[in-house]
Amino acid sequence: MSTTTTLPSEIKGEGAPLLVLHGFTGDRSTMSSISEPLNENYSVVSVDLPGHGNTAKDLEPYLFNFEDTLDALIEVMEFHDQQEFNVLGYSMGGRLALGLATKYPNRIKNTILIGATAGIADENQRIARRRSDDRLADEILEKGIEWFVEYWMDQPIFESQIRIDPEIFNASRRQRLKNDAQGLANSLKGSGTGSQPSLWRKLNEIASPTLILVGEEDPKFRSLAVRLNSGISKSEIVVVPESGHACHLENPVFTLEAIKAFLEEVMSW
Repeated sequence: MSTTTTLPSEIKGEGAPLLVLHGFTGDRSTMSSISEPLNENYSVVSVDLPGHGNTAKDLEPYLFNFEDTLDALIEVMEFHDQQEFNVLGYSMGGRLALGLATKYPNRIKNTILIGATAGIADENQRIARRRSDDRLADEILEKGIEWFVEYWMDQPIFESQIRIDPEIFNASRRQRLKNDAQGLANSLKGSGTGSQPSLWRKLNEIASPTLILVGEEDPKFRSLAVRLNSGISKSEIVVVPESGHACHLENPVFTLEAIKAFLEEVMSW
């Protein structure tokens, strides 16, 4: 079932609702290693975030804003008749999941984060990152989607993905190439880490139990996971072995089992 809301989405399975949010350059299909097994026991809602997948290329500029994206995600869940739900997000999707948990604490029952951050706390650093994101967005428009995909997949944070099955890795590249250059540029400018408001001081407002997943070979985000854990009262960290930033792709079996165990535990309370 697809929505007629701003963001394309689909819902599969039966059980407690779970919203799944992909990372930058992805789409709803890129979380299938998580969403498909989970829809055996949960009503999994997968969505294309603004500027990605099948989202309209002519979206109003404000819809790429971080805060307005949160509102659009609530609209998607309401379309599917889900008032309270669990949320799982990877990377950019993890930042949005944290945004939902802080802005709509009464709507989020449980939160699962994969390679996530609460943003950049220092204002000057955030301004510098926003300028960097804006420059990269302009380069995407100038040089095109093929240049950007090669640039993006060559980032050090993705080096550990060499362990991924070549067919899956190549499929990931093909998926990224389907994105629209303008859409990705708008997403980067509107909801990039530099444009996102810092959520670090709001972590204590998160009432939902939270699972923080991070790859063993992702030192930057392991450090961020410790900070998240110290700020969210009902949280726990699980370090995923033999994986980097995208642990749901690099070690999907371990990641999925950790998610299942967490949900089974918190749903039984």
